[in-house]
Amino acid sequence: MEPIEVTARFDEQGTITPLHFTWKGGAWRVESTGRRWEDEAGTHILVMVSDGRIYELIFRSGEGRWSIRRSGSDQAVV
Repeated sequence: MEPIEVTARFDEQGTITPLHFTWKGGAWRVESTGRRWEDEAGTHILVMVSDGRIYELIFRSGEGRWSIRRSGSDQAVV
């Protein structure tokens, strides 16, 4: 799994809102968030960055770690 750095806001109800992330030498600002779900891998959040690309960010709360998966036709990075 490829770890990434994420700046996120956690509200009083525990909802996570990613704001920025750093991956492969680039810094990406999250323009919007979409679908969310939880499974054994963690909390998955689809995010869109300014150029329209969509990524799947995964937060493992027990470890406090984030990972990334690119959505669409590109190869996924987990």
